[in-house]
This record gives sequence, structure tokens and C-alpha cells, in this order.
Amino acid sequence: MKKESIRHLLQVATCIFCTAIAALSATAEEPVSLKVMETGFIYANEPYPSAHASTIVDTGNGVLAAWFGGSYERHPDVCIYGAFYRNGKWDKPFRIADGVEHELLRNPCWNPVLFKRDNGDIILYYKIGPSPSKWCGVYKISQDGGMTWSDEKRIPDNLLGPIKNKAIRMADGKILYPTSIEDDLGWRVYMEYSNQDLSGWEKTEIDNNGFDAIQPTVLFHSDGRLQLLCRSKNRKIVESWSSDNGKTWSKLEATVLPNNNSGIDAVTLADGATHLLVYNPLTEGRNKLSVAVSTDGTNWRDMLTLEDAPRGEFSYPAIIQGVNGDIYVTYTYNRETVKFAVISVNGL
Repeated sequence: MKKESIRHLLQVATCIFCTAIAALSATAEEPVSLKVMETGFIYANEPYPSAHASTIVDTGNGVLAAWFGGSYERHPDVCIYGAFYRNGKWDKPFRIADGVEHELLRNPCWNPVLFKRDNGDIILYYKIGPSPSKWCGVYKISQDGGMTWSDEKRIPDNLLGPIKNKAIRMADGKILYPTSIEDDLGWRVYMEYSNQDLSGWEKTEIDNNGFDAIQPTVLFHSDGRLQLLCRSKNRKIVESWSSDNGKTWSKLEATVLPNNNSGIDAVTLADGATHLLVYNPLTEGRNKLSVAVSTDGTNWRDMLTLEDAPRGEFSYPAIIQGVNGDIYVTYTYNRETVKFAVISVNGL
């Protein structure tokens, strides 16, 4: 065989090898693929014009979403509403809670958060009060999967429960509440904990390191660390890490992810190694909403665009992985209603 032919064969073999290596690298960088299977609005015709701050939980007998709705945010008529997603469709919404304290006083409701505890009860945490600086934390419990609810109960003074994003069950059974406060001293992130029976509440401070941050969400890492990702006024999503199961946390630091001073949410998938983040990949405006994927919580790749328009508000997402493995996302749509997406995950 001529030298030229041998050289050509070696070049072809090298190209094939390099292509294979590149394909393997691309696979490593993109461990999963996401596909929207269904999207739409949870409801179309309700008697209130404004809705915001949705939350979602898999009850085991359908997915339950909740949000606050009323004339507008802060209006005393704002209540907490919910709806079930079963057999591929949303049932009619129903009211779960209001801010009526007595016949002469009614406050708006804010930021519901749904959680399923070990005995199967569904807990609805929410806030009542005229403004975030003056609200208090309350909760209701459902023992029948979200069909009926207990009377409202107060969270202990100086505690609020989960402020926007889902509560987390820790390995020891305790419930971790990613929370924050907004008052005259600024915005501050911290953590709260309770037992499953909602006794034994505790509070853990976090050094906010000069950042104005609120509304953290929690990720679990395979090396045992916990990660917080938080909304901020500083044009970046900020983070904190814990290596001792949430007992202590590192100072807040900026990530490379942009933030437009709007809520985010994230989830660690059942494989324990893949993380999804729903956020507005912007520093201004709320007119684009994306889903990003990471395997280390540091390097993120936008994999899916849920909304992208010249104008509009697509904000305050909530994300979970259902018991069937599908991803459920809900979010505010132009402050008028709540939109959802059901997403399949391939490649795990």
C-alpha cells in the first residue's frame, strides 16, 4: 500500500476517533434531555383578575397546585386557591384559605407552599398580613390528600416557615424550611427546621455577606452537601453551601447565573446527581423563563425555554419531580393566571 493511502487511512481513523470522543464529551455535558409533553393554563375563568406565586406537590393521588389570587397583590381579598391535576387535566379550582381574622379585619394571603409529610398529610404553609414586612406564617393540614383542610394555625413567633419554595425532608426526618425576611433592615436569607409534627421549631442564621437575597431553594448533592440558590437584588443568583446537613452554612456568594430580582426554584432529581433550575435568564424584565440543567450545581446549561416574548411576565416558578418521574412546573402568567408544563426527562 502506498504511503499516501496509509496516511489517508490514518487521517480517517483519527477523525472517527475524535468524533467519538466529542460525542462522548457532549453526552457528558448534557446528561439528560428535556421535552415538554403538555402545557397550558390551570384555569381559564375564575372570578378574580390576578394570580401569583404558585406551588405544587404530588399527593400520591394526583398533583395539587396552589396559588394566591384576588383583585391584586396586597388587596385584602387575596385568598389561597388550589386545583388537582389528574388523568391529564385540571379540576376546577377551589379556595383553601383566606385572610379573615375577624369581622372587622381581613388581610391578604401570600406565597403558599405545599408539602407532603411522611404520614401522607398535606401541609399548606402560607403568609397573612398587609405586607411582607408585617406578615406572619400560618399553616393548614389536610389528612385526605388535599380535599379538606384544618383550621388555620400559627407558626411560632419570629418564624415564617417556607417563604416561597418547597420545604425539604431531611435524612433524620426533620423538615427544612428555606426562608427569608424582608424588613427595614433589608433582605436576609436564613433557615428554619421543625419536627414532622410541626413541633420543635429552630432557626439557623446565614451570613448574607452584603447581598440582598430572599426566597432560597435547596439542592442535594451526592457528596452529602446541601446547596441554596437565592433570588437577589444584585443581578445574580446567589448561593450558600452546607457540609453538615444544614447545621451551618457558608457565606452567600454570587453565582454566574443572572437574576432579575424575581423568584426561582430548583429540584434535585431522583437519580441524586441531576439538578434542574427554573429561572428568568435575565437581569431585567420577566419576559423569558427557562429550565437549566447541572450535575454539580455550579455549571448550568439552559436546556428548555418555557416562555420567551418581547413583553410580559412569566415568573415565580415552582418545580417538582412526580412519583412517575415526570417534571411538573407551574408559574405566573402575566399576573392573570397560572400556567403549567409537564416535562419528560430522558437519559437518566
